Amino acid sequence: MTDKKYIVALDQGTTSSRAVVMDHDANIVSVSQREFEQIYPKPGWVEHDPMEIWASQSSTLVEALAKADINSDQIAAIGITNQRETVVVWERETGKPIYNAIVWQCRRTAEICEQLKRDGMEEYIRKATGLVVDPYFSGTKVKWILDHVEGSRERAKRGELLFGTVDTWLIWKMTQGPRARHRLHQRLTYHAVQHSRPRLGRQDARRAGHSARHAAGSAQVFRSVRPDQHRW
Repeated sequence: MTDKKYIVALDQGTTSSRAVVMDHDANIVSVSQREFEQIYPKPGWVEHDPMEIWASQSSTLVEALAKADINSDQIAAIGITNQRETVVVWERETGKPIYNAIVWQCRRTAEICEQLKRDGMEEYIRKATGLVVDPYFSGTKVKWILDHVEGSRERAKRGELLFGTVDTWLIWKMTQGPRARHRLHQRLTYHAVQHSRPRLGRQDARRAGHSARHAAGSAQVFRSVRPDQHRW
C-alpha cells in the first residue's frame, strides 16, 4: 500500500455539498458535488434538512475518494468550509435533529432582533460578540427553535440537546458523536472565527453563556446545548 497522503476539503455550501481531494502540492486529484433541497415554509423563511446535508456531504466524500482511488488511511487531514450562520439543533444521544436547519438567509427572527434593539441591547451585543443584531446570525435562530419546538427548552435545560453551525454538525456526525471511542474522535475542533458566528461571544468559548443570556435567551440553556469544543 502506498504511503502517499492527501488533504480533503469539504465545502458544505448553501445549495450543494462538495468534496475535493488534493495532494501535498495542492494539486486537485478529484472532486465530487451534490445539490440538496431548499425549503421555503413561508416568504422570507429558508430551511435545510440536516440529514440531507449530512447525506450529500458524506456521499461526496466517498465518491471523491473512489475517484482518486485512495482509502481513508491515506487522508492526512480534512478541512471544512461551510455556510456560516446556518444552525442545527439535535438530540445529544441519537444525533437526530429536532427541527430543520435554519439557514443564514432566513429572516424569521427579525422581530426578536428588533426587540433586542428596543431593549437597548444592541451596543452590549456588539461589544460582547463583535457582531450586529441581525437575523443573519445564529443566536436568535436557536432561540426560535427552542421557543417553537414543543418541549425543546426543557430538554435543553436537561442537557439532552446540542446546537451548532453546520461545521459542528458535520464533525459530530463524522466522529460518531457520543459513540466515539477514540480519544481524537472525542475532541471536536473548531475555527475561532466560525465559533463567534452564533453571536455568543468573541473567540472565547467561556463567554458563550454570558453573552447568550442577553443575545438569545437563558444562559443555562445555551451552556447545556453547546457541544464540547477544543481549539487546536
